[in-house]
Amino acid sequence: MKEGTQRRLAAIVSADVVGYSRLMGVDEAETLATMQAHRTELWNPIIEQYGGRVVGTAGDSLLIEYASAVAAVESSVAVQRGMLKRNAGLPDERQMLLRIGINIGEVIVEGEDIFGDGVNISARLQAIAKSGGIAISSNVHEQVSGKLDVAFRDDGEHQVKNIDRPVHVWRWFPDAKTMTNEAVTADHPLTLPDKPSIAVLPFENMSNDPDQEYFADGMSEDIITALSRSPWLFIIARNTTFTYKGGNIDVKRVARDLGVRYVLEGSVRKAGNRVRITAQLIDGTTGGHVWSERYDGELADIFDLQDEITQNVVASIQTQVHLTASEPAGRNKRPDLTVWELTMRGWQFLYDFSQESFAAAKTLLEEAIAHDPNSAEAHLVLAVIHFHDAHMGFVSDRQTTLTTANQLALRATRLDEQNEYAHWALGLSYWGLARHDEAIVALERALELNPNCSVVYGSLGTVLSLVGRIDEAIANHEIAIRSNPRDPSIFFRFTGIGLAHFLAERYDAAIEWADKAIHRRPNWYLGHLSSRRQSYSGQPPGGSGSCRQPLPRGIAQRIGLAA
Repeated sequence: MKEGTQRRLAAIVSADVVGYSRLMGVDEAETLATMQAHRTELWNPIIEQYGGRVVGTAGDSLLIEYASAVAAVESSVAVQRGMLKRNAGLPDERQMLLRIGINIGEVIVEGEDIFGDGVNISARLQAIAKSGGIAISSNVHEQVSGKLDVAFRDDGEHQVKNIDRPVHVWRWFPDAKTMTNEAVTADHPLTLPDKPSIAVLPFENMSNDPDQEYFADGMSEDIITALSRSPWLFIIARNTTFTYKGGNIDVKRVARDLGVRYVLEGSVRKAGNRVRITAQLIDGTTGGHVWSERYDGELADIFDLQDEITQNVVASIQTQVHLTASEPAGRNKRPDLTVWELTMRGWQFLYDFSQESFAAAKTLLEEAIAHDPNSAEAHLVLAVIHFHDAHMGFVSDRQTTLTTANQLALRATRLDEQNEYAHWALGLSYWGLARHDEAIVALERALELNPNCSVVYGSLGTVLSLVGRIDEAIANHEIAIRSNPRDPSIFFRFTGIGLAHFLAERYDAAIEWADKAIHRRPNWYLGHLSSRRQSYSGQPPGGSGSCRQPLPRGIAQRIGLAA
């Protein structure tokens, strides 16, 4: 050992600011000023109070030595609770959160610096700590157990980077008892909300570039924000889900801890000038995959790609949740179904697109409205069912059915003006009644409320075709197709593009898209306009001139070309 070097036992605290690169990228001056304020007003006074010594700083991190594990843990808890108060009321993008790791072990002291496995393990614990939380080793837990009024959760053994042996980890988070053993045991699970519930976990940065951390975090944050716009979903807030950042995640346990049905997780990987993002939606009750997708793009277009992926993920989740939020109607014979369950089963029947399924949906939804006359969701789904009943030719009195749809949709928007699906239903009903300008207003309002709602883009695309805005119409359908390629109603999108081309007298393109619609739904009557191939192509029968052939009046009525 060289002169001036000594060894001693110490409690080491490693602290780091979560998403520091992202914060600096948003506003460097504001981030530096905020960091300095936290250090001066909170961190340094607490460290001094508990006898700590700062032995290393690196912009967004601190390394602190304490004489005892109790002092290290008490001061760290005080800092995290103080940060919780300082962040209160700030928007998510301006909050500064810490991850803290604590270990006790032998350190090598050289001047003002300390080294050794004790320091390395505290750094690894910090890396797997939750945002706003603390991760401690088992030897620290033994030292503080029974001495502090602080509850830690046993998180088992973790294999951490550059440490040969597994490290037994215990976790603490300031959100009171929701993270302690009192609330998260299998015997005391949280009750699921009465609507589809989702936790979006922090996307994992699989790149070697730590600067991509901000993009991975931003991906998760944007998806949470977008999903939060939908009143029919229960979304766990970012500050809670980000506490799982960096740890080994058991999705079923996360779902149980947070009391949610679904968990969305994903990863970001950069290679050269390319970036790949994966996302998967998991049913937390079974651990089974509901939906998964992969996206690739150029790093130069990273923010456009982020927006596109957010739109695609949200649109796909909305459809998948509607399809899986409850058991199929025939499987559950309970007589006391809630309004929400009745409504969600109505959604499921919609996607069968059959006369029988629509009749079954109406029965369920009318029962839901009888139970709760103020359910906006039940009214809007019933309106959508009535519209499709008329649109798909399943009723004899089309006008009366569409008028009923319109009345139900108006009632839904009055009950919940912020529900994008209520405005979608209203737009559909106006379209069916050939009130195209009013339909466009309603559908554009739906997109103001939720720019990630793929079905609205598709419906708006069709109405725009009917008023002659062909290029806009096709663009809207393309957004709907790109953002939700597995949508069971995608045959409507294909038909819509075909209709746009037909109205623009591009008959070969119309045939191509109509054929795609038939491929997805062979009995879809509008798709079978492609059977008029001979009439659409080349010269019309009997001479030259425009090759547009008049649509049969019944079909023209159903798509809104005739009153």
